[in-house]
Amino acid sequence: MHANRHIPQPPHSAGEPYKGTLAASSLWLRPRIDASQMPSPIDMIESDKEKWEGNSFMTLPGNSPPLSTSDFIAFDQGNSSPKHVRVSTWNLPSSSHLAKECDIPLAAVFQPFADLDPREESIPVVDCGDSGPPRCEECRGYINPWCAWTAGGWKWKCNLCDHDTQVLPDYFCNLDANLMRIDHPNRPELNKGTVDFVVSGKEYWAPPPLPRMNSSYFSIDPPSSQAREPRSLNYLFAFDVSLEAIRTGFLKSACDVLRDLLYGGTSLDGNQSEPSFPQGSQLAILTYDTSLHFYDLSVSAQLASFMIVVSDLEEVFIPLREGLFVDPWKSRTVVEGLLKALPERHLDTIIDNAALGGALLAGLASLAGRGGHIIAFQSVLPAIGPGALEPPRDQTSLYGTDKERTMFLPRHQTWRDIAEECSEEGIGVSMFLGMSKPIDIGSIGTCTGIVSATTGGELFFHPRFNPARDQHVLASQLRRLLTRTTVYNCLLRVRCSNGLRISNYYGNFHERSVSDLGIGILDSDKAISVQIEHSRKLDAREYAFLQCAVLHTTPDGQRRVRTCNLALQVADLAANVFRYADMDAVVCHLARESMSKLTSRRMAHIREELTDKCSSILLGYRRNCAAATAVSQATSQLIIPEAFRALPVYTLAITKCKPLKGRNVSADVRNYHAQKILSMSVRATMQHLYPRLLALHDLADDTALPDPATGQMSFPSLMRDSHTYMEAHGVYLIDNEDLMIFWVGSSVSPQLLLDLFGVDDLPALDPNTIQLPVLHTRLSAQVRNILTHRYAQRGRTPKMLLVRQNMDGTEIEFSDMLVEDQNNAAMSYLDFLCLIHKQINAVLLNGESLSGGPSLRGSPW
Repeated sequence: MHANRHIPQPPHSAGEPYKGTLAASSLWLRPRIDASQMPSPIDMIESDKEKWEGNSFMTLPGNSPPLSTSDFIAFDQGNSSPKHVRVSTWNLPSSSHLAKECDIPLAAVFQPFADLDPREESIPVVDCGDSGPPRCEECRGYINPWCAWTAGGWKWKCNLCDHDTQVLPDYFCNLDANLMRIDHPNRPELNKGTVDFVVSGKEYWAPPPLPRMNSSYFSIDPPSSQAREPRSLNYLFAFDVSLEAIRTGFLKSACDVLRDLLYGGTSLDGNQSEPSFPQGSQLAILTYDTSLHFYDLSVSAQLASFMIVVSDLEEVFIPLREGLFVDPWKSRTVVEGLLKALPERHLDTIIDNAALGGALLAGLASLAGRGGHIIAFQSVLPAIGPGALEPPRDQTSLYGTDKERTMFLPRHQTWRDIAEECSEEGIGVSMFLGMSKPIDIGSIGTCTGIVSATTGGELFFHPRFNPARDQHVLASQLRRLLTRTTVYNCLLRVRCSNGLRISNYYGNFHERSVSDLGIGILDSDKAISVQIEHSRKLDAREYAFLQCAVLHTTPDGQRRVRTCNLALQVADLAANVFRYADMDAVVCHLARESMSKLTSRRMAHIREELTDKCSSILLGYRRNCAAATAVSQATSQLIIPEAFRALPVYTLAITKCKPLKGRNVSADVRNYHAQKILSMSVRATMQHLYPRLLALHDLADDTALPDPATGQMSFPSLMRDSHTYMEAHGVYLIDNEDLMIFWVGSSVSPQLLLDLFGVDDLPALDPNTIQLPVLHTRLSAQVRNILTHRYAQRGRTPKMLLVRQNMDGTEIEFSDMLVEDQNNAAMSYLDFLCLIHKQINAVLLNGESLSGGPSLRGSPW
C-alpha cells in the first residue's frame, strides 16, 4: 500500500512570494483565507456541466447561458446561440455611470462560424432574390427577429436605429391581429438569431483594393477597378526547400502529410484516413529557396510537372497562367508525383536560405483579384528577398525595460505591407514553422497584426522539428485547417442599437475603417471581440441590441452574409448587472486586451493592470451589492459575487500565460501564444488559461466506457491545478489545448504502469512516447476514450509529453501549468487572493485608489 501523501511542488520556474509592505499584512490575512475554501473554478465547471450537458438552452433574453466549457444544446429563439456570441453581462447597465460603478468591462465575443452540436439545427440559408435581404435605409442593419412591423406590413422599424424602412413589393406580407406577418413561421430571418443571407448582387461582391503607388509584385495586367466576382476557394501551398528543411525532414513530412490529406493514407495507428481537401477547390504548389519555383500541374503536363524558376525576388511575377491552379483529382498523377519527388529532388542542395517574403508575394500575385488561402511551410529565418531579416539579437537584456515592447514589433515594414495587401485582396495566410533556430515570429506572423494575424490565418509552431515526434501533430493541424468551416474575402461589421457604440476591436483582422474589419479568411475556430461604450442612457424597459454581420464568400463560391443578432435586457440596478454577468466573456476580453497592449506597454505594467481590474470588479460588487455588510467585516471577509467566483484565479492565469509571464521566455514563444490568444474562441481561451487536470489512477470502473444500455459515456470530473491535490503514486493528465502532458509519480504501482503504458518499471517508461499504446486493459480503454473525446471536441491532436516525477527536465512544462501554485515568476492563488483582499480593504477603509502605487501593491510582480 502507498501512503496517500501529497507531493512537494514539482520543479518550476521561480515564483513570487507575498512580499514587500504587504508581508506584515499577510500574517493576519492568510489565516483568514482557508486554502480548501478558496473559490474553485472546477466546482463551477463541474456543476454547470451537470446542469447543462445534454440539455437544451433556450436563447430568449432573461436567461444566463451555460459556461463555455459545457457541452450544451442551444435552441435559437431569435437570439444567437452563446456558441456564436457571448457578452460580459447579459443585463447591460443602463448608463455609463452604472457601468463605471460596476466596473465590469462591457464586451462581446463573436464566433460567427462556430461548430454546432450535431443535435442542433443547422444555420438556415435565406435567399431573398435579386433584391437581396431587407436592410435598414438608415444604418444598413439587416432584418432580424427583433424588428417591428408598421403601416400594415409595408414598413418595418429597425431595432438598431428605430428608422422605418419601406418594404419592397416582393417581400410584402399582410399582418395578423398581433401585428406579426402571416408568413412569420416560414421566415427563418424573422425567427432565428443566426442566419445566412444569399446575396447575388454585384454590390455585395468584394471591392477591389485601393490603388497603391507601388505594387509589391509585377503584373502585365493593370489593377482591376471592378468588384471581384465570387469563385471557389483556391489554395497555394508554399514549401521551403532549403538545406534546413531537408536536414530536419520538415519538407518530407509536409509533402507526405499533404499527399495523405489530398488522396487518403494510413495514419500512425494503422487506420486509413479519408481525403480531406475541399471538393471544388483548386491548389497550386510553389517551392522556394533563394529563388521561386512554379509548377505546371495541368493534365497536359502528362506524368511530370513542368517547373519554371523565377530568380528575381525584388520584382516577383507569375510566369504561367494555365496549369498553376488545378483540381487535385483531375491532376492526381502530376500532383502526387511532385509531392513524392520534392524531398528527393533537393537532397543535394547547399542553399541554406529561403525567401519567405518572395513566396508570399508570389502567392499574393497568383491569387490577386479572386482571394484564397496561402499555406506556407518555413524552416529558416528569411534572410533574403523582400523583408529579409538578420538573426535576432539576444533579447534577455530587454526584459523590464521600455524597449521590451520591441520584441512584439516587426523589424521590417515589408511584412506589414504584405499582410495588408493580402487582407485587402481577400487572401488568408497560414504558416507552419518548423525551425531549429529562432525564426523571428515577431516579424512574420504575430499578434502585432502581421501576415497571418492580419489576414485571419493561423500560425503553427514546431520548434526543433522532429518527424518522429511532430509529424502526426502537423498532420492533425493541417487536416483541421482544411476541413473546418472556412470562408474568405470577408468584411465584418458590428452594429449596436441607439445608446451604444463600439470603441475597440480585438482579434486577427485588418481594420479597413473605423467600423469595417477586413479578414482574408475566417474559420470556425476564430473569434472577434468588441468593447462597448454608452453614448447615452438606455431605457431599462427596452432591450439593447447587437448585430454582427459578416459578408463572405463560401468555399464553393457563393457570396453570403451571416448575421448574428442579440437582444439584451437593460438593468438599472448593479445587482442585476452582476447577477447576469458572464465570467467567461470577461476573462476572454481581459486576455485579449492584455495581448493587444504588448506592443505599447511593459509586461509588468500589464500584469499590474490585470490585478487592478480584477480588484475593481470585486470592489464594484462590494460597494454596490454587499453594502449591508458591516465595515468591520470588510477586513476579514473577501466578498466575491457568484458569477465571478473564479475571476481571481483566471486573472492570475492570464499573468502566468507565456506572453505575459515573468522570467526569460523567447520572443518567438511569446509572440506565437499571444497571436493564438487573440483569436481563440471563449472555450479554448478558458481551457488554455486553466488547463484541465485529471487523475487517471482514480477512474471509476464505469467511467469513460460505453453504457451497455444506452451506449453513452460519462467522463470523469476534473481536479484543481495545484500540486497540493496530487499524490506520488498517481498518474495525471493535464491539457491546455496546445499541449497534453502525462505526469507519472515516483511511487506509481507497476500494475498501473502495465495497464496504461505496457511497462512495469518507471525507468523503462519512454519519455519520448508520442501516443498511448493500444492495450487490452480497462484503464487503457478508458484513457483512450477520454483522449478521443477531447480530440473530437477540438478537431485536432495536441502535442503530447510524458514526464516522470523528478526524472525528466520537461516536468517544468507540467509544473508551469499548475496555475494555482507559486510559479511562472508569479505568486500562488492563495497569495493572489490576499493581494486582492488587501487592495479592496485599502480602498474601503482608507479611501486609497486601486492603482495606488507601490505602497499598495508592495511590488508583488
